[in-house]
Amino acid sequence: MENFSVAISYKGSLGWVEYDESEGKVIVALGDDDGKERAEKFLTTPHEIKIPHKTLLDFTAETIDPNESADNLKIVLTRLWEATGVHVDWSRPVDYVKAHPHY
Repeated sequence: MENFSVAISYKGSLGWVEYDESEGKVIVALGDDDGKERAEKFLTTPHEIKIPHKTLLDFTAETIDPNESADNLKIVLTRLWEATGVHVDWSRPVDYVKAHPHY
């Protein structure tokens, strides 16, 4: 099974976040130490997030642990930028960033 990964950026540095399925953990690779520390702290902590259901008004607060699964990580990643300033580059090809981790 291939690990889930997505590109990230922080103050001019490119990197990526990866969920290692075999280890069950989140890995952050980023050239900026401050951004890496912020992302690692946020992405290794469970968060209470309101999850939508059948209607636009149907939400329940659930505790989401990003280390439990790639799907949980994806949910927590939607809150990363606001909480840390680290931007998730959903549309940037992550393989390119891994090969060329700079602008």
